[in-house]
Amino acid sequence: MPVKPSHLPRLRRQTLRFLNDPDYALRKTSTQNINDGLDALALSMGAGDLFWVGRDMAALAVHSGGQLAAARWATADRPSACGLLFWEDGIGHIDSNGVQIPVEACVWGPHQGEMLLWMLMSRTLLATEVNQPGRFEIVTEEIPPLIPVYGATIPVTAEPVSMADLDPGLPQPVVAALAAAWLMMQQPLLIDRTQERADKPTARAYNREGQPAPEVSIVDLRRQYTPQDRDPDAGTDSRTYRNRWIVSGHWRNQPYGPERSLRRQTWVPAHMKGPEGAPLLSTEKVNVWRR
Repeated sequence: MPVKPSHLPRLRRQTLRFLNDPDYALRKTSTQNINDGLDALALSMGAGDLFWVGRDMAALAVHSGGQLAAARWATADRPSACGLLFWEDGIGHIDSNGVQIPVEACVWGPHQGEMLLWMLMSRTLLATEVNQPGRFEIVTEEIPPLIPVYGATIPVTAEPVSMADLDPGLPQPVVAALAAAWLMMQQPLLIDRTQERADKPTARAYNREGQPAPEVSIVDLRRQYTPQDRDPDAGTDSRTYRNRWIVSGHWRNQPYGPERSLRRQTWVPAHMKGPEGAPLLSTEKVNVWRR
């Protein structure tokens, strides 16, 4: 059964039961260093906001993340200080001694002056991949719904951190896609962001404890990008054009904040430039990306 946004509060709740249980098998077999990381994971997961990213948004995050050479990981650069983000259909793999382990979720939060990042996969996917009648079968009662796969810290600095300088155990395409998704979440003209409540059984469980049921932020692409007819780099020289052409999607260091004194990477979607009705310049290769 695929994970839906309304399932995420329940999956988090059940996963935390495992992480906070000293008799959990992973706890009993792990080193003190890993257990400290699991403690930090539980804190960030429990306190974090919930995000569910649709497949179209995930696809664009992977594509645009491939063009990010560096990123910042401070609290101001995240959609929330702590968070659990689930990617519809997954977001890539971690290579563990030649075995490709799928990544379906990310958890982040502060840890010892840096940002802790954990990657997880779902028990549902593990069961689908592993269970083979007469050969293998996992005992789901002993495995959390969201399984920790790999955790590492990322430096929090004023300047962007190069992707090449991150922990080598972290898959760079996945980390870059996460950074790209965070940046694009700050672009309301590019994304749709809606809220969905927890499923009814989970909401009732929270109510019994006197707590409000958490909501999940659903992040996906807008149906249409806002057209950009003017050259963003034109300045004030009043350039004029006699043709139209296609500009590929790219990142731009966009000014923002007080008196536009700050800079933030902003994704500029692929778009047509040039005066309406002018001839379209032909090129040898045109890449078209649609929903």
